[in-house]
Amino acid sequence: MLFIMSDEHRRDAAGCYGHPMVRTPTLDRLAASGTRFTGAYCNSPICVPSRASFATGRYPHQIGFWDNGTPYDGSVPSWGHHLQDNGNPVVSIGKLHFRSVDDPNGFDEEIIPLHVVDGIGDVVGLVREGAPPRQAALRLAADAGRGDSSYQRYDDEITAAAVAWIKARGSAARGGKPWALFVSLVCPHFPLIARPEWYDLYPEATVPMPIAVGATAPPMHPFIKATASIAIYDRGFDDPARRRAIAAYFGMVSFLDHNIGRILAALDAAGLTGETRVVYTSDHGDNLGNRGLWGKSNMYEDAAGIPLIMAGPGVPAGIVCHEPVSLVDGFPTILQCVGAPAAEGLPGTSLLTLARGLGPDRTVFSEYHASGSVTGAFMIRKGRFKYVRYAGMPSQLFDLESDPLELRDLGTEPGYDGLVADCERALRAICDPDAVDHQAKADQQRRIDSFGGRDKVLARGSFGYSPTPGTQPVYT
Repeated sequence: MLFIMSDEHRRDAAGCYGHPMVRTPTLDRLAASGTRFTGAYCNSPICVPSRASFATGRYPHQIGFWDNGTPYDGSVPSWGHHLQDNGNPVVSIGKLHFRSVDDPNGFDEEIIPLHVVDGIGDVVGLVREGAPPRQAALRLAADAGRGDSSYQRYDDEITAAAVAWIKARGSAARGGKPWALFVSLVCPHFPLIARPEWYDLYPEATVPMPIAVGATAPPMHPFIKATASIAIYDRGFDDPARRRAIAAYFGMVSFLDHNIGRILAALDAAGLTGETRVVYTSDHGDNLGNRGLWGKSNMYEDAAGIPLIMAGPGVPAGIVCHEPVSLVDGFPTILQCVGAPAAEGLPGTSLLTLARGLGPDRTVFSEYHASGSVTGAFMIRKGRFKYVRYAGMPSQLFDLESDPLELRDLGTEPGYDGLVADCERALRAICDPDAVDHQAKADQQRRIDSFGGRDKVLARGSFGYSPTPGTQPVYT
């Protein structure tokens, strides 16, 4: 089992997902040889809780890893722990964003891992009500453009390590239980800087500008307005900077695709392609300037939607699966792919089962309780409709079939009360949103208190992104 995860790759930024400009020949070939999921989501649109949900197969409210300042510590069993208990070799290469390599994270070996800063993470994000603007966000526009970065160099290292590991497996004597390799690349996560050979694929004058910006944009929901007042990325942008940022993001996606190509070529050269199932996905998306938003941290398709492709033995080839899925489905998928016993009591379903059209009727779920959110946000996807519930704020309802850009909020229109009520019941079958919101804030307040209170937490300052191994965070 080879599971490849990137960081901040929005679902539509790939050729196989219909983007008219972004070049992803490797992912396109992978999709053509396997199954591409059109309705895949993260379970929380920010790194730490998303990756904790993926690791444990449980939703953030079930495990309490709410935000980037409350990292996974190995205390909740992961798919890696299950594989270890079953005797399957299990290794990670690259970004994990857990608490520490010293925790029992469920891997026999962690190769060049990236964990949260100082084992603590972004504790400033714990302050949700009355939080000050995050000045580090202004670096996004200032940095955007052509050049090199620590993230691109880190992905060079991750790719080389993955190629070497696969080569060693191919030359070793066969036998023993099937292995699982988790390769976690960091591009196209900001800083939005791409090397010239990738950046220049996308001339600035030709890249599409963000949607729903300016006087013609729909009214901004109170949750989004509050988030944007803290994550002040767009204040640093003018139109030329927006074009540089988007060109760089596209370039980083092509760089990511190139690295995935190197890894899959190594699998082929080692003679392992015919016996290895491959999954590619991302931990969340990126708003990329739409609605004046950058980064993630909301339930729009830009941020919560992710690419997800699966290929290999037994995976339907050339298939497009429209059944909504999410990262918690990764846990049962990995166990099934290596022949480990299934785990009980988890909300996910194996992607192999779903790709074959054999899955149960299901509701896909995501939630957000992290930086910039004044209240909890909860999303469910049922068929063509997406319902977003905010604790203490008006809900939203979108018909993704007729309105894929989510510009028409049906929740504010008459005639949809019955559908909203149905969606609310489906959400409450998963959790009580108001109770979960209360619990998240209480847990975060206790963590703030453990650091000496709000003022001391804010005095720590914030950093734009987690530093790669061997580098230091830049606080603002």
